[in-house]
Amino acid sequence: MAVRKKIYAVDLFCGIGGLTHGLKKSGIRVNAGVDIEKSCKYIYEKNNKNAKYIEKDIREIKFGDLLKYYTGADIKVLVGCAPCQPFSSHTRRTFSGEKDFSLVKEFIRLIKEGKPDIISMENVPGLMRYKVFNEFIETLDDLGYKHCHEIVSCFEYGIPQKRKRLVLLASKLGNISLVAPIKKRAVVADYLKQLPQIDNGQQSSDDSAHVAIRLTDMNLERIKQSKPGGTWKDWEAQMICKCHEDSYYPASYGRMQWDAPAPTITTQFCYYSTGRFGHPEQNRAISVREAALLQTFPNTYKFSQGNKPIVVREMAKYIGNAVPVKLAEVIGTSIIKSVYA
Repeated sequence: MAVRKKIYAVDLFCGIGGLTHGLKKSGIRVNAGVDIEKSCKYIYEKNNKNAKYIEKDIREIKFGDLLKYYTGADIKVLVGCAPCQPFSSHTRRTFSGEKDFSLVKEFIRLIKEGKPDIISMENVPGLMRYKVFNEFIETLDDLGYKHCHEIVSCFEYGIPQKRKRLVLLASKLGNISLVAPIKKRAVVADYLKQLPQIDNGQQSSDDSAHVAIRLTDMNLERIKQSKPGGTWKDWEAQMICKCHEDSYYPASYGRMQWDAPAPTITTQFCYYSTGRFGHPEQNRAISVREAALLQTFPNTYKFSQGNKPIVVREMAKYIGNAVPVKLAEVIGTSIIKSVYA
């Protein structure tokens, strides 16, 4: 039997810890996460024991600053998901050029400085269209890494949403690849059906994260006329505005379906108007807890300290930007498999 190696990781752009949490579930020890957002610190450290939150701009970090988090490691792993809004399909029409990829370039810089044994980058598929992705690949080639990348359908890995992500893996130790998709698929009901009902704009008495933004009177009437998987075309005529008819995105103001995957959970999931983020049965948008579950965070994941109220819009940003925990676990499993291949 192979001797177990000490695989330690540092998570760049860690946010509230989706990538860290999944890596830890796979068996990789994550000792630190780096992010600039002060309000992520409590959530990250509370849910990821023994992982230190480094609240600092990535531009001010040298790889030498991270070495203490690899003390005793046999294998050093560097992972990260640079904030993806500049590359997403929603913002592509206003994209201003390569200068917006500065955070990805900081990731490249740290790779050059530290030459970690294994690297993983997760991001939106659109990143592959730009020069900075080629620069990333060229850096790996120049430094002698074996690498692979693919567009992953999260649904094929047991995540109950239609999310597609770019996953890149690289290793100095030999070949590396993503483990195969699983046969079992998950749908919305598998993750949300067991939660207690909450009224429009109300919070569950048992879970401060099970809270949704209150709908206006007009939107409350609209969601009452919305069918699971349907569109605004299901409404009575007086509910429809010209902006709806002119929209290229018919799923706005839609409800999810129990027996289907959710749409991609974005930073806008808290707004019923921005996508098919209506609850399948209840007359409200999905709650913070429901979005987190669809991102495969465990239902015990803490999003607030003590009785401090949840700021729904802020938490929507963090949850929508997070790496789904199950996808992170797949990445971790793939890394471990490559080490013992």
